[in-house]
Amino acid sequence: MAEGALFQLTGKVLELLGSFTLPEVKLAFGVQTEIEKLSSTVSTIRAVILDAEKQSSHNHQIKDWLRKLKGVLRDADDLLDDFSTQVLWHKVMRKKKVRIFSSSSNRIASSPKMGRQIKAVRERLNAIAKDKEDFHFIQSFIEPQVMSRDRETYSFVLEDENISIIPIVGIGGLGKTTLAQLVFNDQSVNKNFELKLWVCISEIFDAKRIVKEILEHFEKNFFFFFFEKQLREKLGGKKYLLALDDMWNEDNTKWLLLKNLLMVGARGSRIVVTTHTEMVASITRSTSWYVLRGLPVEKAWNLFVKVAFGEGQLLKNQAFFSLGKEIMEKCVGVPLAIRTIASLLHSNASENECYDHVPSYLKQCFAYCRLFLKDYGIDVETLIDLWTAQGFIKLSNPKQRVKDVGREYFMLLLWRSFFQDVGEDFRGNIWCKIHDLMHDLAIFVAGTECTVLHSIEENIGENVRHVSFNLLDLSMQRPIVNFEGKRIRTVLGHRRGRDFTCNVLVSNLKYSRTLDLSYLWSRKMPSSIGKLKQLRYLDVSKNRYIKIIPNSIVMLLNLQTPNLKNCRALRELPQDTKNLVNLRPLDIYGCITLTHMPYGLGNLTSLEILPWFVVKNGGFKAMSSELVGETECHDEMSLKGLQPHPNLEVLILSNYMGITIPSWVSNFTKRCHHLPSLNQLPFLNFVYLVNMKALQYISEDIVSNVLGSSITTFFPSLFSLKIKKCPNLKGWWRKDDNDGPGHLLLPSFPHLSELEIEDCPNLTFMPLFPYLKVELKLWEASLKVLQQTMNKQRPSTSTSSSCYFPLSELEFLYLKGVKDLESLPEKWLQNLVSLRRLFIYRCPGLRSLPCKGNLTSLHHLSISGCFNLTSLPQEICHLTSLQILEIGNCPNLMTLPGSMDNLTLTSLKMLRVGNCPNLMALPEWIGNLTSLEELVISKCLNLTSLPQGIHDLTSLQRLMVTGCPILRARCLGEDWPKISHVPVLRLDR
Repeated sequence: MAEGALFQLTGKVLELLGSFTLPEVKLAFGVQTEIEKLSSTVSTIRAVILDAEKQSSHNHQIKDWLRKLKGVLRDADDLLDDFSTQVLWHKVMRKKKVRIFSSSSNRIASSPKMGRQIKAVRERLNAIAKDKEDFHFIQSFIEPQVMSRDRETYSFVLEDENISIIPIVGIGGLGKTTLAQLVFNDQSVNKNFELKLWVCISEIFDAKRIVKEILEHFEKNFFFFFFEKQLREKLGGKKYLLALDDMWNEDNTKWLLLKNLLMVGARGSRIVVTTHTEMVASITRSTSWYVLRGLPVEKAWNLFVKVAFGEGQLLKNQAFFSLGKEIMEKCVGVPLAIRTIASLLHSNASENECYDHVPSYLKQCFAYCRLFLKDYGIDVETLIDLWTAQGFIKLSNPKQRVKDVGREYFMLLLWRSFFQDVGEDFRGNIWCKIHDLMHDLAIFVAGTECTVLHSIEENIGENVRHVSFNLLDLSMQRPIVNFEGKRIRTVLGHRRGRDFTCNVLVSNLKYSRTLDLSYLWSRKMPSSIGKLKQLRYLDVSKNRYIKIIPNSIVMLLNLQTPNLKNCRALRELPQDTKNLVNLRPLDIYGCITLTHMPYGLGNLTSLEILPWFVVKNGGFKAMSSELVGETECHDEMSLKGLQPHPNLEVLILSNYMGITIPSWVSNFTKRCHHLPSLNQLPFLNFVYLVNMKALQYISEDIVSNVLGSSITTFFPSLFSLKIKKCPNLKGWWRKDDNDGPGHLLLPSFPHLSELEIEDCPNLTFMPLFPYLKVELKLWEASLKVLQQTMNKQRPSTSTSSSCYFPLSELEFLYLKGVKDLESLPEKWLQNLVSLRRLFIYRCPGLRSLPCKGNLTSLHHLSISGCFNLTSLPQEICHLTSLQILEIGNCPNLMTLPGSMDNLTLTSLKMLRVGNCPNLMALPEWIGNLTSLEELVISKCLNLTSLPQGIHDLTSLQRLMVTGCPILRARCLGEDWPKISHVPVLRLDR
């Protein structure tokens, strides 16, 4: 496979050999001796592999030596993996107290045979080890690291001014991260900053995670719910250099949330941002940014020649000259593309040229991607599972999780531009693709070990270990017979959906670690699958007809990832599923006819992900030891009996019909981030309560017991609260008989930043939330929830004696379907000094909208579906920061503010008015909107003309008039001189 894979393979073999020396593994003396000898031989060979691989690029004898070595090491890996499985089976059976071994000895029954087989492998390796003396290799156990070259690329960060942001922009492969690293590591830069911090952002932009990583530069243990204060303490008054690498975020609100947290450093601090697009750079509000372009033609050609032909070799390769020139045009100066293509033309194992900067453990991960078709969308989590099944992912300490390390591997390859087009689907799954150039590289470096079969004429070579094939072609069933006698480790299928018999395939895959049978129309899984004892990954997802998984699957003790997702006909899991002690995820999402869970899942101590736990279905009893006996399980009893492992991180309750939430929830105070709660959970960050139709109160306390509770102890770290589709929810606590003004003493969420309440029409009181910052959404809910907070002037949380006005830091207020909303009181609006977006949708009772408050930060105002709204306040004309104004579906709206006195809407860039059939005219002050870029008017049937002043709007770029027949005719006739200067015009019927 890829260069570097042998170094990793020898490490894996040594790890397996070491597992047989543990005290609990009892082997015959002769076997132990053979294991020790084999370990010595492998260690000796491993010491020279790095140098051997380096020399193999120009020495065919060494390349042949490595090929032979790889074959023997693969056989050793298979053999030792088989023995390791026997040891594991022995342990599992001992726990079950099944005596299948000799009572006089604790040793594995097959020890003599094991000794002979290990000896045979060792003798083959000894012969190969003897040959290495002819090559005089240098011993090395550490891969060489890339050294940075001196470049004068740091001057732009040394200018002394206030904290500034410096974006570096360019497409993948141009060297944005490399340039930022050179700046970051330069000695001259080091002298100018007290602190230097590097955070990799990637496609998921989370301000909290970024701040957390910054704080972890100082100390690993910190109180996350005080992160803002601690960030100020660490950065405040210090001149720092912060690199935010690979930022994709285009959401201005999210960026401002992070930026405001970082604006505490000393004068001269710098934030360097690397990004693919100028759109991302623009939201940073930097006055300028550094755009990386492709190499000039001359330099690009010099790089191409150096990699493809070597120094001074161009004249010897004139046949490639014209081809090289043609390829150069397609590379458009991108160094990565140039190096990749040039390496493919190199006459001597040129993949080493492309891989100089990549660790060996990443090389084998990338080479494995050769199995995917070009332009194939790759599920990143699945890719990590596939790497794991092949043993590519290594943990450096027992506290690490395989998934976390796998994601780190992926990100390292992504940052090096081996992957591209990373995106997230509507389910939250992350997908990526491989650029065609990189796919060609993967094919090259994978060599003969990986292949994709496209037709029945293709043969499977002796060295092939990993195969993917096209199952849409019915003729593709024939080559499966060729697997006989092969040591195939991977079988993947990319295009599926045909009825397919698995028996022949499975019977020839004794050494398989990965088997993908997803999307097939098979009605039955073969029982012979239990013979694939080395299998780690089994995907049978989206098989619509399979009803039962054969019990033989419980023989697969190495199985880590069985993907059963969306097997909609599946009715039950194997009875002895508890034997699969290496399971990490058990994904049964979408198995809608599953009747119950098997007994003993508590034995699966490695289980990390169980997205569904089926309590009952169709009146069946749940047969799980985690539940209460064998009584019929109802929602409350089931949840009470399902107390999970203390390392639980996420719990989502859906369709819960119970009245109360069990007390075990309160025990999770350190690790959980998403779960419904009752009491004070000091480490809880997120709470989502969804579709709990019978829930009436979140806490069993009565309200009088919590009045005056300390603000520092009530959910001290809760950041996000979402309550949705709880139609019978009345309040956080039960009310007592004395329903006086006690709500003024209700406890407040001290750090709650975002709150969403949706489809909870009966919710009338809850804890106060005066410190919201990110957003407040009330959808199909009562205004009473907001009134309690707004009517209370809260003491400041700071040490000063000043008062804190509720929601004075809120940036986004979204009211939708709030039927008791008639007006927003002016005293409320006076508090909203930080509000940037105000959306009011489908509030039929809204009659007026005063804007006399301090809405000085408002950027976006959107009003829609307010049927009783007849006019807008004159004060809208004085919102100095307003950039977007949208008014729609207000059938009784007759006029917009008419006065032009003291008009200050100078920032307005977009004005949209739609479905206001009674609107008679647009005000003349529109002609004073000097920044207006877009004007959209739709379904305003009674509008007859445009204001004269539109002719003076030199910034107007787009004018759209749709569904306004009278106005359209006017625009095409008499009013045409007013709008003819607009670059983009759309006048539709």
